[in-house]
Amino acid sequence: MIMLRNFVLTAAAALACGACAPPSANTGASNGNSVNAASANTNVAKPPAAPATKEAIVALEKQTWDAWKARDGKPYANLLSDKSVTLTAMGRIDKAANIKALTDMKCDIKSFSFSDEQITPVGSDVAILTMKAVEDGVCDGKAIPANLWVASVYAREGNDWKSVLYAESPIVDPKAPPAVAKPASAPAAASSPDGAKPDAPADPVLAVEKGIWEAWKNKDNKTLDGALGTNFFWLSGAGRTDRADILKEWSTDNKCEVKSVSLTDAKTVSISSDVSMLTFRGGGAGQCEGQPIQTQWYGTIYQKSGDTWKPAFGTFIP
Repeated sequence: MIMLRNFVLTAAAALACGACAPPSANTGASNGNSVNAASANTNVAKPPAAPATKEAIVALEKQTWDAWKARDGKPYANLLSDKSVTLTAMGRIDKAANIKALTDMKCDIKSFSFSDEQITPVGSDVAILTMKAVEDGVCDGKAIPANLWVASVYAREGNDWKSVLYAESPIVDPKAPPAVAKPASAPAAASSPDGAKPDAPADPVLAVEKGIWEAWKNKDNKTLDGALGTNFFWLSGAGRTDRADILKEWSTDNKCEVKSVSLTDAKTVSISSDVSMLTFRGGGAGQCEGQPIQTQWYGTIYQKSGDTWKPAFGTFIP
């Protein structure tokens, strides 16, 4: 899709979500006094952005894909938050780099379509769109992946919904030998464009993520169960995986032998009053089903309840 799909041109992974245009401003009720009515209208606050319905979010996402197809950076830029991130196998791409890649790439996109769209709200100001996408096109002489699972996260910013995170993964057969969800075996990802940064243990969201990785390493179902959000789900090339199944994959059905885990290049961004986005490179020393664990890019959406942060959604780029 849009965000750097073709900047990567690898069998990448994805994410997506959408938004909607604000309703028209309240015109105010007439009281028969034109001066007072005009004054009242001047002071009426603009209504907030409409709720994140599936139809509205998918419509916004389609606009981003239309802009990508047309290589038109202006409408594309208007749909992205200044905080927006696209995850690719090459790294974490910010808004400016994303728009530049969109306009610079030499692509011929014939068509695209969506199916199996699902909207998952995280609080009242964040919505996660996950869906399948089919695309037909060539970028820089290379065919782009035809069938994808996409994740796109949208957040309410003032009177608009803006895209804050995008990732995509080529669809794989879930009956094929499974790729381990965390972390999966794949070529090592390139370094982040903004340079490698050390872990930041003082970050409470990153601290929770590290605990989850340690629990995965130790196949510790109890710790994982306590750490994951109530409605947590995962997206990969095999599709959506709900909380119950991911608990089994990461603990009782875990076939990995891991000596240590490592999280680097971590960046946490607040996207609403109680929701944060964590992106990072994750890897470790060990093997999963006979294959060495490789470093890859991950994205996790966290929600705060009281004083506790818990992940609501996660994905990775193979």
